[in-house]
Amino acid sequence: MTLRLFDTEKRTLRDFTPLVPGHASVYLCGATVQGLPHIGHVRSGVAFDILRRWLAASGLDVAFIRNVTDIEDKILTKAAAAGRPWWEWAATHERAFDQAYRQLGVLPPSAEPRATGHITQMVDLMQRLIDRGHAYASEGNVYFDVRSYPDYGDLSGHRLEDVHQGESAGLGKRDPRDFTLWKAAKPGEPTWPSPWGPGRPGWHLECSAMAEFYLGPEFDIHCGGMDLVFPHHENEIAQSKAAGHGFARYWLHNGWVTMGGEKMSKSLGNVLSIPNVLKSVRPVELRFYLGSAHYRSMLEYSDKALADAAQSYQRIEAFVQRVAERGGDIPMGKWTDGFAAALDDDLGVPKALAEIHHGVHEGNRALDAGVLETAREHAGQVRAMLDVLGVDPLDPHWHTAADHSRADAALDVLVGAELERRQQARAAKDWATADAVRDRLQAAGIEVTDTPNGAEWSLGTPTPGKAG
Repeated sequence: MTLRLFDTEKRTLRDFTPLVPGHASVYLCGATVQGLPHIGHVRSGVAFDILRRWLAASGLDVAFIRNVTDIEDKILTKAAAAGRPWWEWAATHERAFDQAYRQLGVLPPSAEPRATGHITQMVDLMQRLIDRGHAYASEGNVYFDVRSYPDYGDLSGHRLEDVHQGESAGLGKRDPRDFTLWKAAKPGEPTWPSPWGPGRPGWHLECSAMAEFYLGPEFDIHCGGMDLVFPHHENEIAQSKAAGHGFARYWLHNGWVTMGGEKMSKSLGNVLSIPNVLKSVRPVELRFYLGSAHYRSMLEYSDKALADAAQSYQRIEAFVQRVAERGGDIPMGKWTDGFAAALDDDLGVPKALAEIHHGVHEGNRALDAGVLETAREHAGQVRAMLDVLGVDPLDPHWHTAADHSRADAALDVLVGAELERRQQARAAKDWATADAVRDRLQAAGIEVTDTPNGAEWSLGTPTPGKAG
């Protein structure tokens, strides 16, 4: 393979060589199901879905694990505040995340383990750490001894003397920098049995145990948001390698979605939930927006940026649909060398999109010139590239099950009549009427393109206020 990925731990681009030839193993830290998903949450899902699709398109068999954290302090706190059982609260929001992933065309993982289903594996991992001198039990809790692991801080660059775990002081902790593997039972909280007494797992322990169970003691790629680098992923590395595992060979982290330069989070009160965003754009357009920036860059959200991305996608979609309407079926083609080079360079989606836009431009030129077969070739190539990005407009996923054929036919008659009226006005040099027709159609979300063969229309984004 020629794929190069930026490894957070090594702080450099590295050639990707799978541990097992022909096979790629990927672990993505999934949702902590404490609340409804917003676009900041699902950016990670979209970004690494593109990674997964490119690995598969490059000929690799991909095992892709995305976990669900369904037991954690925030889940318990929010469920208690709402007066609902913790398990019901977690299950409700897990379904919301599943729905968001499905809506945005994120492929289902090979397996989606829940933390509560792997307590046995966690207990086993803790026992190994205690046996190897890297963890200790105290007053029903189990802690990881950070000083016992000399490489602690390599991923994040934190110096040991500056470490703060961000967790409350636990009973019997020898050093405030040690982190919790097992939390002793507290009144009103769920518990599981363990050799050290009833309790529940710490957040960091969960992913190490699940990654080992599904992908083995060593695997290829560990992904997640950059906010997880410390302490979560730093602690995962420490406990897994201290237990004797090779663990992840590459670490990939996506940038935040920001608003006003600040990370989108519930605490800032600037959350944009998936259902709310999908009131203004279609799911495929939201996915296109979230996946259009380089995965490691910050994505500054604004309504205009989202609308611009939606319109950019609509232009690509309109080209494919025009070719399909004139030439029939468009077989899936093969991406360009430039597209492959862009994705092989640390998933360079912006450069890959430039290849797509070039293909659309050339295809439209061929279409306008009446060279249909050339246009179909470009359309097939564009489809192949869009498919890797998960936004092929002809993918059945993006079409509802409902039959809109009668409504589409009626709309075509009505729009056709308006376009005929506009053409007559233009022929009579009645520009005011022609412009009024165009503005009225645009206000309704109908985009008109003038071609040598006459005006063509497609569905776009409504622009209220344009009609007179």
